[in-house]
Amino acid sequence: MNTIYATHVHGDEKFDVDSLFAVTENILQRATHLVDNVVLGTKTQQEHLDEKVPKASFNPPSCTLKALSCEMSCKAPGEEIAHKTTLSILNKLAHYSWDAKAVLTLAAFALDYGDFWLLADLHSSDQLAKSVGILKRVPVVLKRPGLQKYGKAIVELNNLIKATLEVIESIFELEKLTVYDTKDVPALAGAMDRIPVDVYWAITTVVACTTQMCCITGDEGKKQELSPFAQKINVILNVLRRTIKLAYEQIDVIEAYRKLKKIFQTPSEVMEVFKALFFHKDAEPSLIDGSTNKLVSIDVLKKKDVLFFISSLNITIEEISILKPVYDGISKKDQHKIVWIPIVENWTDELRKKFEVLRSKVPWYTVQYFSPVVGIKFIKEEWNFKNKPIVVVINPRGKVEHPNALHIIKVWGMKAFPFTKEAEDVLATKEDVMEDIMVGVNPRSPVVIKDDKYIFLYGGKDNEWIQQFTKKATALANDPAIKEARISIELVLVGKNEKGQDDVGILGRFWDKMESFFFSKTEKKTEPDAVTREIQKLLSYKNESGWAVLSKGSKVIFTGHGTTVMKVVDELEKWKGYVREIGFEIIFKQYHDKVIEVNRPCSRVDIPLGVGKIPEHMHCPHYPRVMETYISFKCCHVDGALNSLH
Repeated sequence: MNTIYATHVHGDEKFDVDSLFAVTENILQRATHLVDNVVLGTKTQQEHLDEKVPKASFNPPSCTLKALSCEMSCKAPGEEIAHKTTLSILNKLAHYSWDAKAVLTLAAFALDYGDFWLLADLHSSDQLAKSVGILKRVPVVLKRPGLQKYGKAIVELNNLIKATLEVIESIFELEKLTVYDTKDVPALAGAMDRIPVDVYWAITTVVACTTQMCCITGDEGKKQELSPFAQKINVILNVLRRTIKLAYEQIDVIEAYRKLKKIFQTPSEVMEVFKALFFHKDAEPSLIDGSTNKLVSIDVLKKKDVLFFISSLNITIEEISILKPVYDGISKKDQHKIVWIPIVENWTDELRKKFEVLRSKVPWYTVQYFSPVVGIKFIKEEWNFKNKPIVVVINPRGKVEHPNALHIIKVWGMKAFPFTKEAEDVLATKEDVMEDIMVGVNPRSPVVIKDDKYIFLYGGKDNEWIQQFTKKATALANDPAIKEARISIELVLVGKNEKGQDDVGILGRFWDKMESFFFSKTEKKTEPDAVTREIQKLLSYKNESGWAVLSKGSKVIFTGHGTTVMKVVDELEKWKGYVREIGFEIIFKQYHDKVIEVNRPCSRVDIPLGVGKIPEHMHCPHYPRVMETYISFKCCHVDGALNSLH
C-alpha cells in the first residue's frame, strides 16, 4: 500500500474521464459480446446493449492511450513483471485521480482489444479489414486449429475483462457517492480508503490481460496465468458490490430522514406520515387488525388520532399489556387508533416467529412487513427511540401531539387521555399521585388509599433492615401517643408476595411507574416541584439496603433512606410528644431533616437508556447542587421477553 500511495501526486490533471469511460465501456461490452458469439457459439444480438453517449466536446487523450498501450504490450508473462509494469503506469499517471488512472489504462487496452475483434467481425466481408487482420494475426487465432488451441484461454480472458470492467464501474459509482458525509453513510468510509489498492489490482489485471492477448496473437507458445488475477478481482468485485448495496441502503435512510423532516414541518395527513415513516415507496402499505387477525387497508387511520406504539421485539407481554386499558378505553370512542410498529433492522426466521407470537397478544393494529423501517433514523434521532418502547401520538393532520406518551400512560392510564402534552401538563400539577402510581403494582393485593390515612411504603435489598423497620414502624403505629392523636398508619411492604417472598414482578412494576412519573416530569424545562424531588430521592435509594416513603392519602410527604428513616422511627420517644402540637407529618419530617444533617447518604439516580430524552444535568434532591454524571453497565441475567413468552 505504501508503494502504491507513493506513486500518487495530488495534482490538477483534468480531462473528461466520464466520457472516456463511456466510450471504453461501449467498446468492451460489444467486444466481449462478440467474443462470446464467436468462441462459445452464442447467437445473442448486440441491440440490447446500452450505448453510453460521451459529451459532444469530448477530446480523447490519444497520445496518453498509445503510450500506455506501448507500456503494456509485448511483456513476458509473470506476476512480478505485471507488478512492475503497473507501478510504471501509476508513475506515468501520477497527477491523475485514482479513477482516471484505472479508466485510462482500461481504455488503452480497449483500443487494442476492440480493434482485434472489430477486424475479426469484418475480415470476411471487408478487404481492408481482411488485410489489416492478417497483420494482427486474426485468421491464425480464429481459424482451425487456432480457435481450438486458444478457445479456452480467450473465454477466460474475456470473462476477466468483464469482471475488471465492473470493478472500475463500481469504483466510479463509489466516487459519485462521496457527495454524502461518511458520518451519514459509514459504508463509504473504509471503501474510499481502499480505492487506491482496488485501482492497483484493476490496472495489474489489465496488464495481465494485455500480456495474455499478446501471447495468443503472437503464437509464441507462452501463456499468462490469469487465475490469481481473477481470484483477486472477483474478491474485490464482491466487496464493492456489498459496499455499494449497503451505501445505498444507508442513503435511503438519509433521504427518508430528510423527507420526514420536511413532512413534519408542514404535515398534511396522518396516513401520509404513516406511509413515509414505515414503508418503502414501492411497498403496498397494510395493517393486521389484531381483533380479527385480518389484513386491512391503512385507510382505517384516515382522520384519526394515532398512537404509534414503537418497540423492538425484545419486549415482554407485560409491557404490551400496559396499553390494554387504553385500547379498551379508546375502542368505545373510535377516534383514536393504536398501531404497533416493531423495529427490526435484520429480519431472520427466528425473529419472524417471535414477531408472530407477540403479535398474537396484540388486539390493536400491527404493521405487516419484514423489511427495515424506512424512517428508522428519524425515529431514533427525533423521537429518541433506543429500543425501549415509546408511544408517539399523532393527530389527524399528521402533527406530533406527544413524542412519548408511554410514561403518562404507565402512571395515569386513561386518566391521561387524549395523551397530549396539554393533558400531561394538567396531570403534572397534581400532588396526590400515590394512588395512581400504586394502581396495578400488586394486582393480587391492591393498596387501598384513604385521604385521612398515613401510609409507609417501604422496601430494600437488605431483609434484616426490612424486618427491623417492620417491627419498629409497627410499634410506632401502635404507640399510645400516636393513637391518642388519632393518627392512622398503615405499612405496605413493596416487593413481597402474600408469602413474604421476593416478587420481581411487583418490584419491576413499582419502579417502572416511579421512573415513568419522574421522567415525565423531568422532560419539562421547569424546576422540579416538591413531589418530583421526593420521587427523585426514592429513585436514588432503589439499590440501597432500605428506603421508605411516607404519604398521607395520595400525597407524598417525604422519602427517606433506610439508615436515616430507621433512626427517626427508632428515636420515637424523642419527638412523639410534639405530634399533637405540630402534627405527625411535620414533626416526622423535621426530625428526619435533623438526622440527615448528620448522616448524608449519597444520592444516585440511574436512568436507563431508551426511556426518552436524557436530561443534560440534574440537581440533587437533597442539596442545591448539580449531580455528577457517570456511565454504568448492568446485567440481571434475565431475558424478560423470552421468559414472558414461556
